[in-house]
Amino acid sequence: MAEVLILNASYEPLQLVSLARAMRLIVTGKAEVLETTDRPLRFATGAMAEPLVLRLFTYVMTRRRLHRPAVSRGRVFTRDREACQYCGATPGRARLTLDHVLPRAQGGATTWENIVACCGPCNARKADRTPEQAGMRLRSAPRQPTVLRLVSADLDRHAAWARYGFCG
Repeated sequence: MAEVLILNASYEPLQLVSLARAMRLIVTGKAEVLETTDRPLRFATGAMAEPLVLRLFTYVMTRRRLHRPAVSRGRVFTRDREACQYCGATPGRARLTLDHVLPRAQGGATTWENIVACCGPCNARKADRTPEQAGMRLRSAPRQPTVLRLVSADLDRHAAWARYGFCG
């Protein structure tokens, strides 16, 4: 699925949206195209290059919820760079699982600070135990990211997107 990076009027990354949503922003005059791919989009009244980066014409105030994103499978994988947090393996999103550091069976909740990406073998080895009980170590402590950090983590997927990332 094609995704388009949306920038605020101040050029800060806001989010990744579907190509259909990006086209609606262009057609309604809410955004301008900054970067395109070499693939053409053809439609009844003409054609244009597929957009890759859009900038909104009006500044959008970021709400507090943007700094505290909800926990989801895809967001955890993005935060953890699609790598197992126990052995470092990168089997791809389809083969990764989610692991509760403090298992739900022991009262652990599904929060940013308690959930990590994990490969199948490590998840089976850990089972319903804490990493200490299973003799395993986390590569990094799980933390709650901001939406901007999640978007910035995806910016390396396209060279054009990387130009709009934050330093640090």
